[in-house]
Amino acid sequence: MDYDHDGRAPRSTRETANGSLLSHPHPKDSPRRTPRASSRSRLDGLGVADGSTEDERLFHRPAAKLDRAPNPHMPELGLFTHEESWRVLRIQGEFVHGINSLAELGSAVSVFGSARIGEDDPLYDDARKLGGLLAEAGFAVITGGGPGIMEAANRGAYEAGGVSVGCNIELPFEQAPNPHTNLAVNFRYFFVRKTMFVKFSDGFVIFPGGFGTLDELFEALTLVQTHKIKRFPIILYGSSYWKGLVDWIVERLIGQKTISPEDLNLLIVTDSLEEIRDSLVECYQSRCWETWKRSAGASLDADPPGAPATAVDPAKSDAQ
Repeated sequence: MDYDHDGRAPRSTRETANGSLLSHPHPKDSPRRTPRASSRSRLDGLGVADGSTEDERLFHRPAAKLDRAPNPHMPELGLFTHEESWRVLRIQGEFVHGINSLAELGSAVSVFGSARIGEDDPLYDDARKLGGLLAEAGFAVITGGGPGIMEAANRGAYEAGGVSVGCNIELPFEQAPNPHTNLAVNFRYFFVRKTMFVKFSDGFVIFPGGFGTLDELFEALTLVQTHKIKRFPIILYGSSYWKGLVDWIVERLIGQKTISPEDLNLLIVTDSLEEIRDSLVECYQSRCWETWKRSAGASLDADPPGAPATAVDPAKSDAQ
């Protein structure tokens, strides 16, 4: 074999990484290739001239047709925004928007409850009082931004001069932003909005409510159980409303060992607004040791938070 002057094999027989010889035709023996047309020269029906820049293609609008009168509404031009790829980008943008909007929020508590509670309901008044108590204690109050319990908690925080946050969701019914917020963020997607509640809260307060309220409750319990969030008090207000659910959890879930008593360590049921405030302050300042003593888990002789787990399979801990 002939070698180059630097001792390497000529290009026609270079060795590959695994030691085999790779042949390359000499450039003068290679057939001349016709250059591929650029993407700009392969445009099909967009009405953009060859050689256009990317900016020109971005700003391009369909050319006017001779037989078309001016029309300010052309929904067909926006059909691409309903495609899956565009929807993924919108979801990503919604995460960015939500986090940017709430990034400087300090200590905060999310309050949940029925949107169907009217202003003449005692629960409305209680949620309004709680919003004020939390604001005075130094917490921002976060709600779903709608009517009912959400409006009442926002209203109390707003009237107390605190930070009142509404994370509103686009719904076909019920939900309209309430006017008692000084920071409002709108969402299309439930799962993005739910992420904001958990990420920016130091605890949840759950007033009586329906499916949406139960969804927030059980998601928080699951995140605590699976160690996705820690030292996160979940407080149920209104013992008579929640008694049947808590009894069912204890009798069925714990009774059949589908969960452990420790999974209820930071679930608290109370009828006192002041106890809610004090529990949230205590958990924020000293890791919930006192609050744990009043939890559903403590009443079941569960090990305190941080103690060795007594779950059926502590290594698994996967909410099953």
